[in-house]
Amino acid sequence: MTSSRPYLIRALYEWIDDNQLTPHILVNAAAPGAQVPEGYVHQGRIVLNIGPSAVQGLQMTNEEITFNARFGGRAQGVRVPVGAVMAIYARENGQGMAFTEEQGGGDDTPPRVPTAVPDPARRKSRALRWSSDNRAVRWVCRYTQTAAPPSVPLPPGARCW
Repeated sequence: MTSSRPYLIRALYEWIDDNQLTPHILVNAAAPGAQVPEGYVHQGRIVLNIGPSAVQGLQMTNEEITFNARFGGRAQGVRVPVGAVMAIYARENGQGMAFTEEQGGGDDTPPRVPTAVPDPARRKSRALRWSSDNRAVRWVCRYTQTAAPPSVPLPPGARCW
């Protein structure tokens, strides 16, 4: 069976764009075949804005995502193998999906996304970032005021700060 990752990426891109939000992808810049601007890579990863106003010639196939964009005022072509996409999410609210590492090209199962236990003394939404197994996924989880425990526990070894 072919990987579901490219189909999920395209579907989430369309859903994010339909809701007038800005789609971003988190990419493993060290993946074979990835052509990204090296000056913007941090800890082997790069976040790319793939919104319609930020890129030109966006093509999302089952094998790769390609587009042209400006980085520091310079136009540059970007090529990202689908297997290098670690997450796709909306910049404004963090909603989206993180992916596990590609294992033999089979069907991907997305990891469970952590939720935060709200601080009862706090009335506003708060953002939380987590990382696990040196995969520094920058994920924003929003929550509302509630005293209920998290519906999905943090992955083993995950840290919140």
